[in-house]
Amino acid sequence: LPRRWADNFSAAGCGGTEEHGFQHPFLQAVGMFLGEFSCLGVFYLLVWRDRRRPEPSMAPSQPFSSLLFLPPALCDMTGTSIMYVALNMTSASSFQMLRGSVIIFTGLLSVAFLGRKLELSQWLGILVTIVGLVVVGLADLHSSHDQKHKLSEVITGDLLIIMAQVIVAIQMVLEEKFVYKHDVHPLRAVGFQHPSDTRSHPGFFGFIILALLLVPMYYIPAGSFSGNPRRTLEDALDAFCQIGHRPLIALALLGNISSIAFFNFAGISVTKEISATTRMVLDSLRTLVIWAVSLAVGWETFHGLEILGFGVLLAGAALYNGLHQPLLARLPRHVEEAGGTAEREGLLRGESTAINNES
Repeated sequence: LPRRWADNFSAAGCGGTEEHGFQHPFLQAVGMFLGEFSCLGVFYLLVWRDRRRPEPSMAPSQPFSSLLFLPPALCDMTGTSIMYVALNMTSASSFQMLRGSVIIFTGLLSVAFLGRKLELSQWLGILVTIVGLVVVGLADLHSSHDQKHKLSEVITGDLLIIMAQVIVAIQMVLEEKFVYKHDVHPLRAVGFQHPSDTRSHPGFFGFIILALLLVPMYYIPAGSFSGNPRRTLEDALDAFCQIGHRPLIALALLGNISSIAFFNFAGISVTKEISATTRMVLDSLRTLVIWAVSLAVGWETFHGLEILGFGVLLAGAALYNGLHQPLLARLPRHVEEAGGTAEREGLLRGESTAINNES
């Protein structure tokens, strides 16, 4: 929501350029990674306070190389940047709904690379999710004439979101192995990189790498794909000029940084202490909140197909994560079958015969 709020602002840029929309996806991504990077400071503060106690409660973590975070961090940096670009082309609710396609790619990649065996209900969940994505896509096509985005932009944005979920799924496969193998404090993990929310984010690595990439992006032409007056891939100077002319943009960016830091810490804590299933269910509730707020403030119009698509996507996620099993357990003929269900099986659950032990 803070990202969408920032995108809706318009302000004059540098050199007396006329007022234009604040479309700086890569700069916003840098700010998001800065929020995750800031979690390292909180982590070391907690360590300092704990060491001053007579009996420290924080157990020392296993020694590990921070470079283990680099591969998933690069995946997240790429996927997040793509999704930030896509958010400028489609609605916030569709953006959040289409992120549910991560289930499809995560399931397939877990079978291919982690040696997992998906249950029948998980395959059905994948199929239902595909149907839900089609319905949401149709809703976007039907509502594109009511929005400020052209039909071509909406289609491109939706495809970019789905493309980003492939990268997010690769990240989740890497992180599933890492989180359970190394006893790393959640804040420290977020500081280097964060296991996916719907995508995860690479704290330290993402902030440093993407911040450096802003320099060449300033000179790379992007044509109509760009939203800044210079028509380059990113114009950070123009963004800062717009913030100077419209200080409320800074408030929206600060809200994004703060919410990302808190959400990532909460997300990795749930994955580590409970299960990825619980985390994915809680994450899916964000869609309903984002949609309701977007309708309330007039960022988008109501369309019945979105309700249908949202419901189908939730059904697919529920089937994939086994949330139907407690209901079946109430039936007498399913009591024995449901008795052996493992509650802690997450998004990548199943019998694991991993081909390597690296993160």
